[in-house]
Amino acid sequence: MRTTRIDILTLFPDYFRGPLTVSMVKRAVDKKALDLRVHDLRAFTTDKRNTADDVPFGGGAGMVMKPEPLLKAIAAIKKGRKKVRTLLMSPQGKTCDHSMALSLAEEKSRLFVCGHYEGLDERVMGCIDGEVSL
Repeated sequence: MRTTRIDILTLFPDYFRGPLTVSMVKRAVDKKALDLRVHDLRAFTTDKRNTADDVPFGGGAGMVMKPEPLLKAIAAIKKGRKKVRTLLMSPQGKTCDHSMALSLAEEKSRLFVCGHYEGLDERVMGCIDGEVSL
């Protein structure tokens, strides 16, 4: 049996603890068919307040996720792995439908970056393979 790895990078790892530890997902993890890892973005910050947001570079309304912790986290999660499809969860992304789910199921390794605030700093988008909307 092939093990599929899914990484989730988020500011709110506790949001995922409930739904990802019950039912079919729990059974897949227990059978070692799924290696599911939730990563706290704040663990990759460098200041004492674990700041993960900043004003948009060049101005504008709202806040964006800082590039430094995001780039550091993505690099750490991907380290030593050949191909990790990195997808940003975003309302502007392609709607996740049945055909996308089938396509994602074929891949061995995926990293889902959960955005927050007004989005990501554009400097991070070079590490993102696509945007997905639920």
